[in-house]
Amino acid sequence: QFATRVVSCQAAELRPEGGGEPLRGFQVVLEDTILFPEGGGQPDDRGLIGDVPVLRVTRRGSEAVHFVEAPLEPGAEVLLSLDWDRRFDHMQQHSGQHLITAIAEQMFGFKTTSWELGRQRSVIELDTPSMTTEQIETLERSVNQKIRERVPVTVRELAADDPEIETVRSRGLPDDHVGPVRVVDITGVDSNMCCGTHVSNLSDLQVIKLLGTEKAKRNKTNLVFLAGNRVLKSLEQSHNIEKALTSLLKTGPGEHAEAVKKLQSSVKLLQKNNLNLLRDLAVLIAQDFKSKAAQSQLFVLHRKEGDSEFMNIIANEVGTEETLLFLTVGDEKEAGLFLLAGPVEAVENLGPRVAELLGGKGAGKRGRFQGKATKMSRRGEVQALLQEFISQRSPEI
Repeated sequence: QFATRVVSCQAAELRPEGGGEPLRGFQVVLEDTILFPEGGGQPDDRGLIGDVPVLRVTRRGSEAVHFVEAPLEPGAEVLLSLDWDRRFDHMQQHSGQHLITAIAEQMFGFKTTSWELGRQRSVIELDTPSMTTEQIETLERSVNQKIRERVPVTVRELAADDPEIETVRSRGLPDDHVGPVRVVDITGVDSNMCCGTHVSNLSDLQVIKLLGTEKAKRNKTNLVFLAGNRVLKSLEQSHNIEKALTSLLKTGPGEHAEAVKKLQSSVKLLQKNNLNLLRDLAVLIAQDFKSKAAQSQLFVLHRKEGDSEFMNIIANEVGTEETLLFLTVGDEKEAGLFLLAGPVEAVENLGPRVAELLGGKGAGKRGRFQGKATKMSRRGEVQALLQEFISQRSPEI
């Protein structure tokens, strides 16, 4: 916690990170703050000003701007409270990034060009087209050895014209930077220009896990990692998944992969058999319709199980020169598929209207109009429309 004073409070809007309507609120500037504004690859802190939640902290020149939904009186004394769990997580990930970056450059000459502290995992972009499995394993062993050595992490400030700045690793200062330059040192390992929050000793990182690499832009490589408590959370999640799979598959963890392969093979075989049965059923349905002495000009069929091929087989077998077919598959109360087939002129006229009634979209050609529907419960209205059309159409059609 930290006691400070409100300097200014202005009405403003905040666009949510996930999109949506902007939030109306206020931008608050304090005399000083313990809430870190987003920057340097690190997300912002969260916390409270009094009992008012801080939803975003951004940097505006040398000021930290706090977004809140309730106004605060300029000049008022307030107590800031920091969301420590979020802060400590960011400290672990950011110090972990410094350590990985330094060791990767020392061991392999891979320079870091950018990094991102994500909600679930963090990513370091390395200036190399690839990393071998052996390099990843060696790097992981080396960074965890430094954690076990309990290496101190310290912060110092240098004057902007201090020649020592030239010896410090940096990707450059912001254009609007003023004042001293902040340097984060991992004793004997790294000196890095940085504005972020860090642990005071590498032992606070607990452990680092490198999850592997992904292709990045411009012939670079993304190295994915977890540090500290995120490793424990990931392990707990994996263990819970393992227990659930053991219960479902009735096999030990070492046999999960083989059990899933067998299930996949069984599912493929069942799908193939089901498809063949649906095809046979489609032919039988069509033949039954054609065998009737007095064939109706309208053939309507709905089936919960089926697909586009099932409906098209029926249409092919029945023939659409004289008969208008309205076929649907899917759950009665949910979404599904539809097919309208018949004389070309009739289908061209009715197809878009059928799609509109079913709350769906479709396309057609050569006497067939098919697509997806979101309102299968309105099939009765479609049938009434088709029946009315047939009763009114001329003998030529």
